[in-house]
Amino acid sequence: MVNKKAKGKRSKTRSKFKKRPGEATVNEFLREFAPGQRIQVDIRPEVHAGMPAAIFQGCFGVVEGKQGNAYLVRVKVGNSENTLVVNGIHLKQHGGIAL
Repeated sequence: MVNKKAKGKRSKTRSKFKKRPGEATVNEFLREFAPGQRIQVDIRPEVHAGMPAAIFQGCFGVVEGKQGNAYLVRVKVGNSENTLVVNGIHLKQHGGIAL
């Protein structure tokens, strides 16, 4: 019997999640985002906690609130709107008005 190909959270992400030079800093972990703030999902591959699915890499969204140490982010991909629970290190501030 042939083994089944794994289709996990990080499948087909070889170039998308390439390691960047340097490591995550403490300041990046402690970043705060206010509800209604516009952000961009920027996945840091060296931090596995709170990592969203690869399809959301580079998407823009709006912070809806906090859930523990993570943020609830409303993101629109195609015709569907999703709410992600993402650790703050995988988000980066984006200038502009809220969606």
